[in-house]
Amino acid sequence: MTDTSLLVLLPFLAALAATIHARGAAGWGLAGTVASAGLAAHLALSVHASGPASIAIGGWAAPLGITLRADGLAALMIAMTALVGLGVCVQALAAWGLRPTAVEDPRRARMRMGFWPLWLSTLAALNGLYLSGDLFNLYVTFEILGLAAVGLTALSGTRRALRAAFDYLVAGLAGSLLLLLGVALAYAAAGRVDLGVLPLLADSAAGRIAIALIVSGVGLKAALFPLHFWMPAAHSSAAPAASAILSALVVKGALYLALRLLLEGGLVADALRWGLICLGAGGMAWGSVCALRADRLKLLVAYSTVAQIGLIMLAISVAGDPLTGTAWQAAALLMLSHALAKAAMFLAVGRIAEELGHDRISGLNRSDLRPGAAEFAFAIAAISLIGLPPTAGFVGKWVLIDGLIGQGAWPVVALVLTGTVLSVAYLSRVVSRCLRGGPHIAPGARRPPWRAGDVAAIGLAFTALFMGLLSAAPLALLNGPLLS
Repeated sequence: MTDTSLLVLLPFLAALAATIHARGAAGWGLAGTVASAGLAAHLALSVHASGPASIAIGGWAAPLGITLRADGLAALMIAMTALVGLGVCVQALAAWGLRPTAVEDPRRARMRMGFWPLWLSTLAALNGLYLSGDLFNLYVTFEILGLAAVGLTALSGTRRALRAAFDYLVAGLAGSLLLLLGVALAYAAAGRVDLGVLPLLADSAAGRIAIALIVSGVGLKAALFPLHFWMPAAHSSAAPAASAILSALVVKGALYLALRLLLEGGLVADALRWGLICLGAGGMAWGSVCALRADRLKLLVAYSTVAQIGLIMLAISVAGDPLTGTAWQAAALLMLSHALAKAAMFLAVGRIAEELGHDRISGLNRSDLRPGAAEFAFAIAAISLIGLPPTAGFVGKWVLIDGLIGQGAWPVVALVLTGTVLSVAYLSRVVSRCLRGGPHIAPGARRPPWRAGDVAAIGLAFTALFMGLLSAAPLALLNGPLLS
């Protein structure tokens, strides 16, 4: 289990090196990402072979010390982060290069040097969040994650991006304050903050208030409806690589914490559960309606994230006992499929905007340009988000609906199916324009040349597509025992 601490320490050290040696930031970023991916793969294999494990940093165990814990759920989330990170790094290298050129645009140089420390800090914070064994360390990793995410949002330096980054910062600070108040109340109620204290919090009024504050902070950081006001502008204004990280990975930290709260026994109150079901359903409906009305491609993809977060929160809310139910596994699989598909989508949208010079949906089917690799990657990712076989999205929805039918929760099944129909409606707006032929395509229309960004988008899209066929691997991790 020595690789668990390295999963947190190594990206932080690489971020520091990339900051100090700015001209070689891309090299440090690539090395840190690849090394972290290797450690993530080793951790997943170790957990699958030997079961969950934990390590007390410095030999100080809970409740006084810092404990890192790795079970199947944590290992899957870390592997998901590493996989998406590799794809994003390929796109970033294609966009900004490995080394500065003799004559380099100042804006491009700023983005190249700024992206890698921010990405490595995000990677370290996510790994630390997934491995944290107590609420206070979860708060600390959320703080680091939030600050890095704000930097990624503002990376392009445009007025719109800076305004969105400010809104993101305000929302993140509000969520952090709620989270910190919840942790403080949990400590006051139980005298400790390790995750094992969560089942005890329901026994006191202070403990129940602590749970409510923590869930409120998580909802704000996850952009759960109606607390999503900051998210569409932030995700749609950032650079493509940054948008992919924000939408595919950063919001998963909050969703993971919500799922972990459920699994540890702190999210079992019926009133809270039904409240989250209503908010999840509202997110699916509102995000879908806004995506249907969006006139820009990046804004459509951003609003689709609001809808997908609603679906994932719905799966988290209806999950029961992890020893007898499978809805929590469906939530984990939906997080995995959404991360792969949404990263592919944002990378593809970046390439489409580069090819066309804009991202207006009405102008996607230009007569002088044939559909290229980016359009194809978007279509494949859309199939996974909709949940068609054999994609990972299909497996996640199948496991969810099967569990709901077993519980007799037919109204929730209807909500999931309605959300699926709505996703078909807004995604078909783009897919139909990107891939159709016909008289609007001129006989001499050119086909866009391949770029490394296309490889990243295609790779992530096909991973989401075939993950359904390879779903035995993540399910094997999730079927193992969980730490409590």
